[in-house]
Amino acid sequence: MISFSQNQSIMNENFAIVIHGGAGTILKKNMTPAMEKAYQEKLQEALDSGYTILKNGGSAIDAVEKAILVMEDSPLFNAGKGAVYTNASTNELDASIMDGKTLNAGAVAGVSHIKNPIKLARVVMEKSEHIMLSGKGAEDFAKQHQLEMVDSAYFYNEHRLNQLNKIKKTEKIQLDHSDEKNQGDASAFKDSKFGTVGAVALDKHGNLAAATSTGGMTNKKFGRIGDSPIIGAGTYANNATCAVSCTGHGEFFIRNVVAYDVAALMEYKNMRLVDAANYVVKEKLVKLGGEGGLIAIDKHGNIAMPFNTKGMYRGYKKSSGESEILIFKN
Repeated sequence: MISFSQNQSIMNENFAIVIHGGAGTILKKNMTPAMEKAYQEKLQEALDSGYTILKNGGSAIDAVEKAILVMEDSPLFNAGKGAVYTNASTNELDASIMDGKTLNAGAVAGVSHIKNPIKLARVVMEKSEHIMLSGKGAEDFAKQHQLEMVDSAYFYNEHRLNQLNKIKKTEKIQLDHSDEKNQGDASAFKDSKFGTVGAVALDKHGNLAAATSTGGMTNKKFGRIGDSPIIGAGTYANNATCAVSCTGHGEFFIRNVVAYDVAALMEYKNMRLVDAANYVVKEKLVKLGGEGGLIAIDKHGNIAMPFNTKGMYRGYKKSSGESEILIFKN
């Protein structure tokens, strides 16, 4: 039998957390100093909230959920409070979470009245026999477990509505000048900025976890679901390899099973985390036209944050004291 003091002595002190707040056309010239500061402060708050849990011996699962909650409650990010609008001017949110120790996972898709979708994803993981719940069924499940519900007015965001209207206007112009029936839809998706929040962590017990939350793509239609709630595409964690959270054009991340692909390259080709992550994001995705990025951490505390867009809101904090918040490409 191991005593508490003995157990503490064998704890891994090499813990860390990594977060992202979305990737896309993020340029310094388009951001005011005040806005840049706001993003940096909120990213730091999210990092610190998760790091504190890890420092106090808490679980990686608790740490990634806490970091996501901070970003879901902020209108700055395309998740929770700041979710973008669908073509019908509604909000449809997705989230997922995965425990690297047990490989258990939970996800929700297309919910519109859940204040914090990441909380519901975790309840699905821990209280349900299923992995993914969607739409009304997911919201009924949330009510059974007393999760906080909100009216659609909670997600009202003038900036997000302006983004939608701008894309719709561009779409209409393109349709008016094109003989191709679906040209407007394709262009609208291509011009959309990608926004998602994510967190991955390694705790003192050597366990990994990953979590992702998003409002999806501006102007999405027909109940479209991206990679964020799909285990293996947008989120993956396995103590044997790594934990990954993705952000970008979801259709490409689903086709390439990006999050799992990083872990598989490590497991079956013995690639280092940074090499596997860079290969998937900067070579495989690029060849197919996929834009976005990911954050990842392995069982040794090594991290990777590759992206192939103009920028990605990202940051990390390690037990060594090393910490950084980054936004732009350079």
